[in-house]
Amino acid sequence: MKYGILEGLGVVLLALGGQGAIRQFVDHGNAGLLGRLPGGSTAGITVYVLAVVIGALVAGRAHAAAKTAGRGR
Repeated sequence: MKYGILEGLGVVLLALGGQGAIRQFVDHGNAGLLGRLPGGSTAGITVYVLAVVIGALVAGRAHAAAKTAGRGR
């Protein structure tokens, strides 16, 4: 159960980060969730890309741990 929750949270973080990064690339003035972040669009894109990487790592590791624990055969 905990691996499913971690995997879900990783996917949500991956989706939010990906959506935010794409929005920043297309429209530099629309910062979204990170509107008050100092550093402009470069800092925003960096945070969104980090969210994508962290989300992918969390979801991937949770999936692998769940497979070794016996789920998903």
